[in-house]
Amino acid sequence: MAVTQTARTTQTLTTSEGGSGSRAARPAPGPAFALLGTVQMTLIFALTSLIVPLPAIGREFTLGRDDLLLLSAAYGLSFAGLLLFGGRLTDRFGGRRVLTAGLLLFAVASLAAPFAQGAGTLLTARFAQGVGAALTAPAAMAVLRAVFPEPAAFGRAMATWGGLSVLGATAGNLLSGVISALSSWRLSFAVPVAVAAAALLLAPRLLPATPEGEGRSLDLPGALLATAGISLASYGFVLTDVRSWGSTNVLVALVAAAALLLAFPLVERRVRDPLLPLGFLRDRRRGLALAAIGLTAAGTALTFVLLSLHLQQELGWSALRTSAAFLPFAVALLVAGRVAGPLVGRYGASRVTTAGLVVAAAGLGLLALTGLAAQIPYAYGLLPGLLLLPAGAAAAFAGAAVLATDGVAPHQAGLAGGVMNTAMELGPTVVFAAVLSLGSDTVSLAATAVAFAAAAFLNTRIK
Repeated sequence: MAVTQTARTTQTLTTSEGGSGSRAARPAPGPAFALLGTVQMTLIFALTSLIVPLPAIGREFTLGRDDLLLLSAAYGLSFAGLLLFGGRLTDRFGGRRVLTAGLLLFAVASLAAPFAQGAGTLLTARFAQGVGAALTAPAAMAVLRAVFPEPAAFGRAMATWGGLSVLGATAGNLLSGVISALSSWRLSFAVPVAVAAAALLLAPRLLPATPEGEGRSLDLPGALLATAGISLASYGFVLTDVRSWGSTNVLVALVAAAALLLAFPLVERRVRDPLLPLGFLRDRRRGLALAAIGLTAAGTALTFVLLSLHLQQELGWSALRTSAAFLPFAVALLVAGRVAGPLVGRYGASRVTTAGLVVAAAGLGLLALTGLAAQIPYAYGLLPGLLLLPAGAAAAFAGAAVLATDGVAPHQAGLAGGVMNTAMELGPTVVFAAVLSLGSDTVSLAATAVAFAAAAFLNTRIK
């Protein structure tokens, strides 16, 4: 379904690609976009696909809460930590080459995970999956830039691309519940294996070759600081789910992360080819767009986690019934994703981002008011929020993706992909740690709604 949807969408993206001569010089944009979009969705699908089955994995391997927390976070830690370096490798060695390497590692790790006979093997496979994803995601963005070299066409492509990650996360949450209810959690790895294998076979035929950035260094000191700093920060925030903010483990991780990330810009000022040129984030519009991407990813992830736990642990719903409750969420996301691109083209990325943030804030507010109330029927309690939140999130993500990549030079396409995906990975980690410490699911949802509204207001103030 994902391939069909993305292929249909690209029919409107190719209108400004020039005459038949330019189309003949490279693979057709439609199939290329469908392949790259499906890969991007699968990377995020893999991130969320173990959330619902975690209790079953814990019972099978006799794991405590701390071990389950690390297992849940393993993919995201290596993914988020290595994304900037993955972007640099992409810009240095070429998008299609790095995409192939990333997909190969992702496929091997995804194939090894379901055969794990112990928690250590599964944990290693999840870390390796994240490393493969960190290479693949920015490389896919760079290849996408080569597929749509015209700025206007690339902007329209990004408007659609922006919603694919939210759709992938939703699919991961929904299908993992269905799979765990009907079969084994191990079957959830079949999707990443199948998509990665298909992409490896189709990439040489459907994707254009991308040039190498000859003469560009890899900035290994910057990569080490960024990777270690982001990974430690993510781990410290994740630990707050089971330990207090003042615990030794949390403090050591966060203080070390702060020291590394503070040293990062000092090092970047001294190198010839910095991993992350500091001027790249000075654009206030791009900075707010990245914040909107992180916040949107956090809001949807928080909703899935809190409501899944509420429905299963407090109301006694099965995993299958819980997944069914989120079907309207998925439908609204699909519909909103289809119309977000045309809306961006008609009203502009900034206005669509603002409107999406406002609608998503309203959805979160409704969920905080009525979604957790056991005495209110599903149709009046959960459903309104589960329709408004994805509709707003899809629009906000689409507009923010266009703003975040506006004006990016082709030789920095990998960097842009790495930064965007880093924002998308760090957003849920930071927001989870911040709002869950408030002690109430209702307050957590309400606080996230306020954050969405604040981001919408700030977006109206930046010209």
